[in-house]
Amino acid sequence: MGTTLTALIQDNEEGLQELQERIGYQFRDLQLLQLSLVHSSFAFERLDDGRHNETLEFLGDAVLDLTVGFILFSRFPEMREGKLTRIRSALVNEGGLAERAREIGLGGPLLLGKGETAAHGSDKPSILSCAYEALVGAVFLDGGYQAALAFVRQFFEPHIDHHQEQLVSVDAKSALQELLQERFNEGPEYVLIGEEGPAHARLFSITVRFQGQELGAGRASSKKEAEQQAAREALIVLRRQNG
Repeated sequence: MGTTLTALIQDNEEGLQELQERIGYQFRDLQLLQLSLVHSSFAFERLDDGRHNETLEFLGDAVLDLTVGFILFSRFPEMREGKLTRIRSALVNEGGLAERAREIGLGGPLLLGKGETAAHGSDKPSILSCAYEALVGAVFLDGGYQAALAFVRQFFEPHIDHHQEQLVSVDAKSALQELLQERFNEGPEYVLIGEEGPAHARLFSITVRFQGQELGAGRASSKKEAEQQAAREALIVLRRQNG
């Protein structure tokens, strides 16, 4: 014999309340919250109407793209579209969403079928990320755009600066070139100022200069990495200069 969402809410009342406290949002319609936690494997085995969280997941995916995009646009109004897209992708990919799900203990109240439960599905990144999207969709339906934006801002903003630095550090030379070309229509110059050490353990010292000013310096076992170090320093200097 199956069960209903109403019965599940009664059975899981304590867990649902604890989750609402962790996320800082109280649902007006608890059915939305409960549905966001129902995996398809559980619905197939236990729910009378067979409903599960995949349609909420679809909605939440779109809401996350919009809200994270708005937050990034507001924080970095001069950043190019390509970089904004890369940062957003780093934040809302499967791994990123699974981490946000773990932060709020989303795996605990998830309802899974027997097979997924046995396979520790409550810690699978694919299941956690989908449940997180479903939760965002549920918040949006329950409280509207502003509630969804507040929810996303609360849990994503602490990670935005981290991902910005991470992306910049991957290819600092390209980022510096792009920044200076955009502002001054001119690129930087990299100057080798020294080499030391034996041939098998050479160290290269390089500075990056722009319009006669030294912006950064790097020292590494390859010229390429020394240039990247110098470019990273230069980006920090330029960001400080521009507040």
